[in-house]
Amino acid sequence: MSEDFNWMYSEVVKDHFINPRNVLGDENAFAADGKGVVGNIKCGDQMLIVIKVNDGIISDCKWKTYGCASAIASTSILSQAVIGMTLEEAYHVKPKDIADRLGGLPEHKIHCSVLGDKALRAAIEDYYRKTGREERIEEEETRIICQCMNVTDRDIEEAVRNGARNYADLQNMTKAGTVCGQCRKESEELIHQYVHMYVE
Repeated sequence: MSEDFNWMYSEVVKDHFINPRNVLGDENAFAADGKGVVGNIKCGDQMLIVIKVNDGIISDCKWKTYGCASAIASTSILSQAVIGMTLEEAYHVKPKDIADRLGGLPEHKIHCSVLGDKALRAAIEDYYRKTGREERIEEEETRIICQCMNVTDRDIEEAVRNGARNYADLQNMTKAGTVCGQCRKESEELIHQYVHMYVE
């Protein structure tokens, strides 16, 4: 790679992008106990994570990611981190945990670590369903984004899935930001993230 190449990521991201770990080869040859897929390949990133579980411990984790350097590196380092974790520990890995292990990500690329978190969670939930342990599946915590109208991140996610594509759409559908407007920046960041995940 040219020395003049302007690399905006950490060396850890660079390493995991150029030398990704635990990439899934033949999906049919990997006897997965749980499988999770999130994202949308038509708009950029999609992640597949498969896990093997032994006595409540993740014994193996493989993945395929279609997307940018951040998406590839995030999934690579996540797959390494969760091997040896209990299902409970892995189920509660957060995007910040992934970004921190990577030495940080550019702000506009944080959604890539969110995809990894969601794919892992989906794989664990798939395992819970297959083994009759649905009671261990938790509702994701919601966060209030618009204090004035009590609009949560989950509400914004649902609005995007139902057609919101910008802040004006969100206001029409949820009334977020129609009182003081202080939530606009965070709302727009979430709209961008969810559009990236769900919109064709």
